[in-house]
Amino acid sequence: MSGMRVMRWVSGWLGLLLGMAVALLASVAWAGGAGPAGDTGPGGGAGPAQDASVPAVGGGWPVGVRPQVLRGWEPPASVYGPGHRGVDLGAPPGAVVRAVAAGRVSFAGPVAGRGVVSVEVAGTGSPPLRTTYEPVRASVEEGEEVAAGEVVGTVEAAATGSHCGGGCLHWGLRRGETYLNPLLLLPPWLRNGGPSRLLPVLGVPVPG
Repeated sequence: MSGMRVMRWVSGWLGLLLGMAVALLASVAWAGGAGPAGDTGPGGGAGPAQDASVPAVGGGWPVGVRPQVLRGWEPPASVYGPGHRGVDLGAPPGAVVRAVAAGRVSFAGPVAGRGVVSVEVAGTGSPPLRTTYEPVRASVEEGEEVAAGEVVGTVEAAATGSHCGGGCLHWGLRRGETYLNPLLLLPPWLRNGGPSRLLPVLGVPVPG
């Protein structure tokens, strides 16, 4: 191999490695920055930090592929204080609602005029984590076992006075009487839009 070919081969590899490093750093920065799946309400915001008490066992969003978060999780300062004990995901009436994680249906029926489905998440300790979905017309029954991604109902039309006038799904998470951020059930790559991808670097030849 001539000296010129060696230099071209080395420069090609160095360029490729540099491109991979830049792409990786960019993907990390993007994943930790603002985005529609953040938990701070409309307009995005930083994604939630993982809580060790909430394992990322979710296999997918309860509605759609990556729905808009209309309102994020706003924990109250006290048990009876104001806040938003869950997240509101944009979803029109009739949209399919799926179980985020496998478990057992602990409740399926109306509460204060709105349909509610609750699922105890399997393997999450005692008391187990419990996800709630409303307003939902249930297609499952109490005591039924469901798999991650299994249909549990459809979004009902918003009731008069609902804070989701344009249609949405309220998704909640509790352990006992403690409310938690349901977004934490999703792996970071899922709630931030997908796994990182390495992009090609223009002008850098791929080593043969």
